Amino acid sequence: MADILTLVFRTFLSQSGPEKELRTGPPAPACSSLLVGDVRISRSLLLLSAFIAASERGMRVVFFTQTQIQSLPASLQRCFPSMSPDSLKKIKFSYPRTLEELLQQVASLHESTTTSPTAPSLIIIDRLEGFLRGSGGASHSGLNPRELSCAAHLSALLCDTASFLTQVLEQRGSSSAPCRIIASFMSETEADRANRDPSATDPILGVLDRYFQVRCTLDEDRSYEAVAAAAEEAWHIYLSGRGITDSSCTKDCDGDRPGVAQEWKLFVFPDGLMAFKLV
Repeated sequence: MADILTLVFRTFLSQSGPEKELRTGPPAPACSSLLVGDVRISRSLLLLSAFIAASERGMRVVFFTQTQIQSLPASLQRCFPSMSPDSLKKIKFSYPRTLEELLQQVASLHESTTTSPTAPSLIIIDRLEGFLRGSGGASHSGLNPRELSCAAHLSALLCDTASFLTQVLEQRGSSSAPCRIIASFMSETEADRANRDPSATDPILGVLDRYFQVRCTLDEDRSYEAVAAAAEEAWHIYLSGRGITDSSCTKDCDGDRPGVAQEWKLFVFPDGLMAFKLV
């Protein structure tokens, strides 16, 4: 299961209305999660994941992004004063500009284990599309085989790196094992919502889905529920994929069916605070 994302959702759980109870189970296996949807919301969830993992789990986090972090989500700023300096030091931000630089920096995580007493246990990549789009040069057909190859190459390297770091963590007896991966991706079909064809699919997303065990899909809720909750925005969050296991189900779901999707609701309030609700 995408346990880090679930930890974020539960940390900022809405206090209004009845909540379903999540079952707790044994530690989840190594998992890679892909956030698909709105860039702004995805980045906030990635930042929350990084800081919560470092402060609540004591995990060492590596956060890759092409753009400088200018501000932190309001929900994180509110709990930021209570975070210890030692927790904050566990997060390393890296700013690769191109796909080639990202590949080099991810590959270098293998070497870092020889110089660092603690191996990373969470790898975060903000906006994969920024590294992959155009990586194969110009294309007039909309389908660039080179981009698909690059997506597969990067995904395979991330999975291989996470597997290697998991072995290192286990050999050192770390409680932070296994190493997880969380990345965000904005598909072309979502980016052009005004003109999108509902039946259209993004070929790069199809490649990423082969490697990432859990997809976390963000879908804006345009109903009146946000207004009723005095929120500025409301989002559906769907967790699905082969990485969803029995330990992630609610009490009334069928425990014999791995892959059962979870649905959460995210409310964003005028002051920027976020609250989550299990649907």
